Amino acid sequence: MRTNEKTFRPYEPNQMYLMPPALNEWLPEGHLAYFVRDVVTRLDLSAIFDAYTRDAKGPGGAAPFHPTMMTQVLLYAYCVGCPSSRKIEKRLREDVAFRVLGANETPDFRTISLFRKRHFEALKDLFTQVLQLCKRRGLVKLGAVALDGTKVKANAALDRNRTYEKLEKEKRELGAVVEGLLREADAVDEEEDRLYGPDKRGDELPADLADAARRREKIGELLRDMELEAAEAAAEKQAQIDARAKEEEETGQKKRGRKPEPPDATPDPKTKRNLTDPDSRIMKTRQGHVQGYNAQAVVDVDSGVIVAADVTQEANDVRQLIPMLEQVKEETGEEPQKLLADAGYFSEDNLDGFEDKKTEPYIAVANDFKEKQRLGPRTAPRGRIPENLTPKQRMERKLLTKKGREMYRNRGSTVEPVFGQIKEERGLREFLLRGIDKARAEWKLICATHNILKLWRSGNGLPEAV
Repeated sequence: MRTNEKTFRPYEPNQMYLMPPALNEWLPEGHLAYFVRDVVTRLDLSAIFDAYTRDAKGPGGAAPFHPTMMTQVLLYAYCVGCPSSRKIEKRLREDVAFRVLGANETPDFRTISLFRKRHFEALKDLFTQVLQLCKRRGLVKLGAVALDGTKVKANAALDRNRTYEKLEKEKRELGAVVEGLLREADAVDEEEDRLYGPDKRGDELPADLADAARRREKIGELLRDMELEAAEAAAEKQAQIDARAKEEEETGQKKRGRKPEPPDATPDPKTKRNLTDPDSRIMKTRQGHVQGYNAQAVVDVDSGVIVAADVTQEANDVRQLIPMLEQVKEETGEEPQKLLADAGYFSEDNLDGFEDKKTEPYIAVANDFKEKQRLGPRTAPRGRIPENLTPKQRMERKLLTKKGREMYRNRGSTVEPVFGQIKEERGLREFLLRGIDKARAEWKLICATHNILKLWRSGNGLPEAV
């Protein structure tokens, strides 16, 4: 093979470096990995550090991996849509950006998974710290915010759901199985005592018995949870009935509508719980049903920064509006001037909740197709506002004005693209952690990394350290 006729750059794949390479030279200036590293240097990680004792040991008895490095790697992984602990381990070996952040350390996937589970409360609080960085950089305006929810799949399958009726039956059957296994174990113990003497150690449960007993205990917990939820719902309904009766007694007038039936505090036999993640619920989406949670986000209209985030088990959004609005003030220290929300959040009780707040609501009153058809084409109102309008009619009238239409139009172009970026662009469509507390922490971690990306793409850098 002739090579002397052409000139190429030298290619020596086995070349040894005379000087060790510097990690900071492996990526171009301004790379996201460097930005994430700089962000983490501004965060207070004391809650994570305090979880370790002075003589803490990691896997194999070695010292644990540095919390700053682990936090940088985890935040970067969520930024680039790679939250799986197994995939993170692979990237730490093969991806230059991950290797830079890891400083050539390669924790295995179990260590990464355990770090996330162990420190989920501290990681959740990073949302607030990152939001404060965005605010100090001028990205949080709060002139108007948009609220919406999206269904996020839990780390559980639909086919792992069981009804209250079926769980009760399975608990009874497992009770019989446990009793049978106990009798069998007692018989084995007696025979072994006869053969080997009474001193033989026998405090370990047989595997079959341990599995059956654990499953029965777990089913018992699910049943108690369903019974408690039914009792709480009955108590809430009874309080409404009592309030209605008191109002009728005070006014001397019967309220319109059918008199409510006394509540039943026993669970509906068809009520379901998931064996894998009991906190998750069956949620309806446009693509069908998923086992998951309802993730809420409030987004600043001007910047697209998420200013409040939460997770609920309720498929319906209506009871999330006031708590999410209050969370904006908790996170930022301020109330937004305007709040935009779709008809899923509308109720007259929610409108009453704005009476002691500085925020002006813009909430759609008709979402259902049939309801929109019933209302027909709506034209902008003219003249003075009639005095006899209900709160719902007043809100509908406000949204029909030119100002109302222009303001509400911002809702769809603000919060829905945020969910699109999270789910489609970064592929974060499913929670990895189980249980509502851990799902809430993971959602806040996802939203924190959304805000890190907003801060990075703004091109303004980080605010000065305080």
